[in-house]
Amino acid sequence: MSGDPTAEPSGGRNAPRKRVLRGVAVQTAAVAAAVHLLWAWPRLGSPPDARPYLFLAGSALAVAVAVATLRAGEYRRLYALGAGTLATFLGGFVAWHGTGAVAALAAEPLAVAAAAVEAVGVAAYLALYRLAPPTSVVVERRRGGEAGTEEAETAEREGSEEERTAGEPS
Repeated sequence: MSGDPTAEPSGGRNAPRKRVLRGVAVQTAAVAAAVHLLWAWPRLGSPPDARPYLFLAGSALAVAVAVATLRAGEYRRLYALGAGTLATFLGGFVAWHGTGAVAALAAEPLAVAAAAVEAVGVAAYLALYRLAPPTSVVVERRRGGEAGTEEAETAEREGSEEERTAGEPS
C-alpha cells in the first residue's frame, strides 16, 4: 500500500469482482424496470391510482442508472442512487400495502419477481459502493489522467539525465 489516495485499490474498475457485481446490478435494475413497466402499462388509464405513473418515472430512472453504471466510472453517488432507486421500489410496496404487504406479495407474481430482483440489486449496488473509491478520487483521476502521464514521463526523463550525469567525473 503506497498511501497514495489516487492509487487503484483492489484492481480498479475492471477487477473481476467489480465486473460481476456491476453486471448483476445492471441486470437487476433493468429487470426491475421491466417488471414495473409490465405492471403499470395496462393500468395507465386509471386516474385514482398514481402508481402506474410513478412506476414509469422510477423505471426510467432505474434504466438510466443501469446505463450509467455500465458506461461511467466508479462513482459512489451513482451506486447509492441505484441502491436507493431499487430500495424505494421495495419500500414503496410495503408502504402502499401496509400490513397486507405479505398477502399482496403472495397474490401478485410480478410483485414476487420484483421484490426478489430488487433485493439482489440493492445488495449488488451497496457492494459496489463499498468497493468504489471516494468520488473525489475518481474525479481527480479523470482530471489528472493526461497530466499525470505527462508528469511521469517528464520525471522519468529527468531521472535518466541525472543518472547519466552522476557517473561523469566533475
